[in-house]
This record gives sequence, structure tokens and C-alpha cells, in this order.
Amino acid sequence: MDADVLFASAASPSPHSAGQVLLTLSEITLIDGLTSALAVEECRRNLNQKLPDALQTFDLLVQRTLSVVPAPSESEVYRMAERADWKDVPHLVTAVQQQYRFLVTYNTAD
Repeated sequence: MDADVLFASAASPSPHSAGQVLLTLSEITLIDGLTSALAVEECRRNLNQKLPDALQTFDLLVQRTLSVVPAPSESEVYRMAERADWKDVPHLVTAVQQQYRFLVTYNTAD
């Protein structure tokens, strides 16, 4: 899951939003939810700027529902630079490296 999905999930007032549903499925182990440390950092930074009250909820969501893997290296990101919008390439690389079949994003162009 990319940072936009994490942000929307943490900010959502509804437990039935798309991101919240995916996190719930991950928490009960029906899917394997994964994100990178980069996505967590990006989301925390955005929440701190826009919705600081949601940081505690976000930290709990990540802890309970997701595996967090290291961010990809710059060279790995540059090798796939043409495959997605630049800000989403690190998330795509993470999904490929971890052999995940799906990348969850709100960027419909990807």
C-alpha cells in the first residue's frame, strides 16, 4: 500500500472506507498487507502537517495490520523510473521486490 492509501485510511472517519477494509482484511490475515518504511515516513509527515490528531491512529493501524519493509535503494528506483509516476515508483519497486501481485494506490494513472 502506498502512502496515499495509508493517509486516507488513518484520516477516514469510517471503518468501511476502501483503505480501512483492506487494513482490516490484513489484520485478520485474509490478505498480506505490506508497505515500505518510505511510505510510512511519507504518511506520518503528511499527517503531522494536515491531521496531527490522526497520528496515533495511524501508528496503531501500521502496527496491527502491515508488514513494513525497508525502502528501496535509489538505484533500484531509477531502474524502474519509467514504469509509474515518479513519486509512486518507490512503492512499485517495493511491491516488485517483495513479489506482491498488487499495488494499492489512489493514483489512477498507475
